[in-house]
Amino acid sequence: MKIVEHVELRKRVEALLLEGRSPENIAGRITRKEKHLPSISGDSIERFLKSVYGRKIESKRNKEKAKRKFRKKRTKVTQLKDRKFIDIRPSIINRRGRVGDVEADFIVSGRDGTGILLTVTDRKFRVSFIEQILTVTIAEMERACLRIKKRYPEWITMTTDNDLLWQHHRRLEELLGITIYFCHPYHSWEKGSIENTNGVVRIDIPKGSDISKYSKHFIRSIETKLNNRFMDCLGFATPQEVLDAHRKRKNARQRREEKK
Repeated sequence: MKIVEHVELRKRVEALLLEGRSPENIAGRITRKEKHLPSISGDSIERFLKSVYGRKIESKRNKEKAKRKFRKKRTKVTQLKDRKFIDIRPSIINRRGRVGDVEADFIVSGRDGTGILLTVTDRKFRVSFIEQILTVTIAEMERACLRIKKRYPEWITMTTDNDLLWQHHRRLEELLGITIYFCHPYHSWEKGSIENTNGVVRIDIPKGSDISKYSKHFIRSIETKLNNRFMDCLGFATPQEVLDAHRKRKNARQRREEKK
């Protein structure tokens, strides 16, 4: 068995399996991006997991899956004024054709906790940003959005749900210089990218957690983890890698134009 025979390959595969990555995803990353390691197939990793060598890894993975639960839902508003629904969203957003079109949501504390997380994910690059909000007000939410905008100036549109905190969405559009689109009430699948992001965040911040108890350093470490996950839809590159490459190309174009 190749994985067992190659020490470095085995360490890498085991580490990625413990992160919750699928065998097919791991195989794609190693084969296409980590050329210093022998190529491997998803089937080979599946066989490794089922063998005597991988049983402990599989047991740990199953325990982690059992811990995951759906997040608590916040109160929604179905009659926010002057909403633009995703029905009129430009087709380039629907087909994930450009950078800067994001989806956003909130992760809330358990019943006895305080604070929320604002999560934002770019639809094309899947790069994610998380901001902790300890005093849950519209003003604090707007400040959190501004912090993300500063870190991600590419942000041009947002698709989100009908949460109470978005009730002054027109003001937020002007504040951020973006356009906001709303999902239809109770249609969470219309923002699948951010739902997937939140699912990954919930591995480290389970349902019922008190978000105020987590440090900003810990929150940022989760964000880093998200952006260093290689993805099939990105050609097994990571969101951070594709964002860095995009910014490098953009800066190079700007320098060329300045020389003209």
